[in-house]
Amino acid sequence: MNDEFNETYITFDGHIELEKYKFLYFVIMFTAYILILCSNSTIVCLIWIKKSLHEPMYIFIAALLLNSVVFSTNIYPKLLMDFLSEKQITTHSLCRFQGIIYYSLTGSEFFLLASMAYDRYVSISKPLQYHTIMRKATVKILLVLAWLLPACQLVPSAVFSNNSQICNFTLNGIFCNNAISKLYCATPKTSYLIYGVFILLNTVFLPLLFILFTYTKILIICYRSCREVRRKGAQTCLPHLLVLISFTCLCSYDIIIARVEINLSQTARFIMTLQVVLYHPLFNPIVYGLKMKEISQHLRRLFCHCILCVKTDVGSAVISFAIQVQRPDFSAV
Repeated sequence: MNDEFNETYITFDGHIELEKYKFLYFVIMFTAYILILCSNSTIVCLIWIKKSLHEPMYIFIAALLLNSVVFSTNIYPKLLMDFLSEKQITTHSLCRFQGIIYYSLTGSEFFLLASMAYDRYVSISKPLQYHTIMRKATVKILLVLAWLLPACQLVPSAVFSNNSQICNFTLNGIFCNNAISKLYCATPKTSYLIYGVFILLNTVFLPLLFILFTYTKILIICYRSCREVRRKGAQTCLPHLLVLISFTCLCSYDIIIARVEINLSQTARFIMTLQVVLYHPLFNPIVYGLKMKEISQHLRRLFCHCILCVKTDVGSAVISFAIQVQRPDFSAV
């Protein structure tokens, strides 16, 4: 349907009993969004402030958490507005923009994880050459490529969707993803499939194979080394592997359901879609905050300092109140 500005509108049809549970959905997702912003931003600020954390490994972690914040901000505000709105609609241009940002940041996640795997490989296999190889310039190049390459690969998709005509105005989902391709009147199956495989290979499988190859080499080196090297390898690599497994499983759902015609109930689609945008942005800060020794130590100090400040402020307020109560009032004399 078109409005007076000749803008095409798309309706989201993936919500389940929204009229009945819209306030419950809003409270849960709003709480999750606040937790995502606070937890990820806290660790990013710690890495930014503490000079002891100005190492390539922690810089990549900060980039990964910042990626989660932008990823969530691309989804949650519109999702929260839809929960409280009478109609869950968006414009075609905003839907395309949301989809491009969504898949660009998804690809960046794999490239950042690959950069972290390379950093750990150099650290464990070539410790004496680590600072020579992982210089500031190298880290900057890897970060720029991680965010730039996935976005550049999505340019043909943006051009195609801009020049395509829409015949179906109802999207089977709660935000814009690959399912938008099913709305177009004529989608060239062969070229669309080839392009999808190309994107999948470059942004998912190749980084994933590089990560698996790198960690396999790391495990072999650790197995042949002393106990201290094995402990260091397990301590630094385990969080990255947990994040990789979690993110790969969630992305597999999005790729399979959005690209492949699989019949799932609307409830199952709704639950799985919420898991994609809910678990991973919360999982990252938990893993890195608890499993990375340096970060967890700084977090404990920060929380202890905050608790001490709160107790001091409360104590000062109580003492001040007690003095005011016990002070005699001479004005009545």
